[in-house]
Amino acid sequence: MDERPAPVRARLHPLTFVVGAAREMVALLAAGAAGLAVGGLSTAFFFTLIGLGLGLAFHVIAWATFTYTVYEDRIELRRSLIGRSVTTIPRERIRGVDISATLPHRLLRLAIVHIDAGADGGEGTLNAVARHEADRLRGVLLGRGPGALGEAEPRRVLARMPPRWFVFAPLSGAYLLTPFALAGSLIGTLYNLSDDLGLITRERLSDLGHELVGLPTGTVLALAVLFLLAMPVTSALAFAAFNWDFRVYARDGSVVAERGLVTRRSVSLERRRIRGVELTDNPFERLAGVQRLGALVTGLGDAVQRGRLFPAAPRRTAVDLAGRVLGPVPGPLVRHPPAARGRRIVRAVAPPLGLAVLAVFTGQSWLAYAFLGLSVLAVPLGVDRYRQLGHATDESRLAVRSGSLRRRLVVVDHDAVVGWRLRRTLFQRRLGLATLDVAVGAGEGGYPAVDMAEHDAVAFAARITPTWVEPFLDGERRP
Repeated sequence: MDERPAPVRARLHPLTFVVGAAREMVALLAAGAAGLAVGGLSTAFFFTLIGLGLGLAFHVIAWATFTYTVYEDRIELRRSLIGRSVTTIPRERIRGVDISATLPHRLLRLAIVHIDAGADGGEGTLNAVARHEADRLRGVLLGRGPGALGEAEPRRVLARMPPRWFVFAPLSGAYLLTPFALAGSLIGTLYNLSDDLGLITRERLSDLGHELVGLPTGTVLALAVLFLLAMPVTSALAFAAFNWDFRVYARDGSVVAERGLVTRRSVSLERRRIRGVELTDNPFERLAGVQRLGALVTGLGDAVQRGRLFPAAPRRTAVDLAGRVLGPVPGPLVRHPPAARGRRIVRAVAPPLGLAVLAVFTGQSWLAYAFLGLSVLAVPLGVDRYRQLGHATDESRLAVRSGSLRRRLVVVDHDAVVGWRLRRTLFQRRLGLATLDVAVGAGEGGYPAVDMAEHDAVAFAARITPTWVEPFLDGERRP
């Protein structure tokens, strides 16, 4: 006789509507304050208060009409605000359960649970539940069973980012451009707000332009220097906000990456679904000995963000973490033949050189000289692209590397390889080269080993999956 307890239909935490109303209150009160400052206690301000009340009522009704139920084989999310909606997510398709908490959530000891089941299984979000309920749901939905949470193994820290590594932020272009993004967003917001309130006129814009043009040269240079100095500082601050106390630990058969200062996010990746890792860097990071680490996970949605294991770390730390998550990285890498050097240089030089020729035909001599200069600078770029090419394999994993401005070393389990694709262009055939695409059921789906020697490409594939390749080799050997 089955004595297992029946599934219980649960609701979100009662403070859920408070979090939603608080998020909208900031925008509504800001609009009301602007209306009050410009036109006094006007109709717009009353509409703001009415909007706040309607928003609060909506969140209360949404909380009262939403439930979720965890079964042995699925989780169901039910909504009945206007029409009835039932979302069913099979537990066997769940790829990950992420827990995040914004500042209001953290103050109220709540968390957001995001369930990712890939493209076929769909996804669901519980906003918001108590923190202990979020941990319980993660343990249950990732296959450890309803009672497994109490028997869970203690988490084992794999890596942790100390604050001194925040100095690596300016090495990444995304964080270095943070001042421009902030300035553009602020200027756009002020422009739209001022335009709506009638604060911007042609005369005022003209006066502002004359004032900027009339500034002394020393003042302009000082402002430019201050802005350039602010770039690394703001990039480090943005890096710290997103990656504060970044830690990676193992627990219950999963690798968990936790990070964030204002919004704390915890991403769980099941070890059995991690099929490889990716080590990336740019020229500045290479000079500093820094690499970024990501995981290649089967069926993972938003793989760029959710698969990130470490944003920036010394190369040895990143490689050690890759070994703890997947296994030792194969090496040393086998260099590709010298014939590949010419192809890398030609492919780097050809675009600016072609534009220079086009500029000559159109009579733009200064533009032609500029593109010729870029062509000369592209030669060392092509040489470096060749130097970064490489491949290796051992008994369990393979590795392929390529790229210069964004160098990428991909390490994949042999069991994750689902196919091979050998590509040879006309120029590659004349040089005895080939590009071998490694098809993988994770990440981007395929990773190229660029400009290998043709016989090396075939031997590389045959060493990893001999039963797939040998029939084709036998066919070629027949007279």
